[in-house]
Amino acid sequence: MTSEHYDALERRSRDEREQDLFGKLPAFLEKAAKAAPGWAVHLEGSDLNAVTSRKALAGLPVLRKSELMQRQKDDPPFGGFLAGTLEGVERVFMSPGPIWEPQAPGDDPWNGARALHASGFRKGDLVANAFSYHLTPGGFILDSGARALGCTVFPAGIGNTDMQVEAIETLKPSGFIGTPDYLKVLLDRALEQGRDLSSITKALVSGGALFPSLREDYENRGIRVQQCYATADLGVIAYESSAREGMIVNENYIVEIVRPGTGDPVEDGEVGELVVTNFNPVYPLIRFGTGDLSKVLEGPSECGRTNIRLAGWMGRADQRTKVKGMFVDPGQIAELVARYEAVIKARLVVSRAGESDVMTLSVEANEPDAVNKDGLADSLRDITSLRGDVDIVPSGSLPNDGKVISDERDYG
Repeated sequence: MTSEHYDALERRSRDEREQDLFGKLPAFLEKAAKAAPGWAVHLEGSDLNAVTSRKALAGLPVLRKSELMQRQKDDPPFGGFLAGTLEGVERVFMSPGPIWEPQAPGDDPWNGARALHASGFRKGDLVANAFSYHLTPGGFILDSGARALGCTVFPAGIGNTDMQVEAIETLKPSGFIGTPDYLKVLLDRALEQGRDLSSITKALVSGGALFPSLREDYENRGIRVQQCYATADLGVIAYESSAREGMIVNENYIVEIVRPGTGDPVEDGEVGELVVTNFNPVYPLIRFGTGDLSKVLEGPSECGRTNIRLAGWMGRADQRTKVKGMFVDPGQIAELVARYEAVIKARLVVSRAGESDVMTLSVEANEPDAVNKDGLADSLRDITSLRGDVDIVPSGSLPNDGKVISDERDYG
């Protein structure tokens, strides 16, 4: 490692990287189709040996998350996309949806070490990890990356804010890993209690938007914060460097930007859906449609890393929305509506209050007085695992625009 770069792979020419990725792709595709019956069906009729370029890759069908969820429901738990058996697989996770995910092999199965290194984390650092270790791989993604880098991890998880503040004051970690807004929650609580969290000087955040005002607040407190783009299915796909010029695609991933609803790549600079191919031998994902919008930025980063740069998260190609690091799906709102005969229609609005995400569920009802707001709020929390306010509105007052979830946060 150098002081700035994790390894020499980050400085390869684009041609070298493309030759490496597409040189090994045909064999990977063939193995996936032979070992995973779901991929055999999905890729049937494709000449996998000929997929040696981006143009050829674009000829393969996209597998979108909604389709994966349905395939897993029809053929639980993995929809036929597990390559082989679970023998040797260390963990299996359940993400909201539900979506089932087996852990890949290796010390850094989600490729988090490179992003942490770019954010200034080094061997010997003590790191507080405030991502959830419950059910989903969230906490494990960067936990494993930090330990692969040689860091020591305090697995704080989510919640128990007072206990986390006490632990950080006692342990004095130099780094923080978690959602963009939870670090502020910890810092503000410590200020209220007169506790010292000044040991934290760097942070890598994900699972939500790092708004400019929030980053500035951290900078004023002496904390340098960078972000990465990660999903439970794929791991760390892209990350910020010290240059802070978009997000650099992680090594060993092939990313494409396609026109939403299609598999057709768009020109660089055009906003579209992010589609990713990994090289996971246990759970291969080939042209996996994330549902997230982004675009390719022109040229390499000034930090010296040469891989493609993304503009970061620019919204959803569908209405599935990330709130406080967790996805809320339109199907979950439909499930809530189905529980109440008096409810005609519902619309979930996601907004900001200060530096925190806020959910408000507006509900049309035949008999508004017969609907219990507290019961609806409990159901919302039960289904989404997130708290939200509930408003009962007159029949016919919600917009007739097909939106079940409306993300009204300002990402400017």
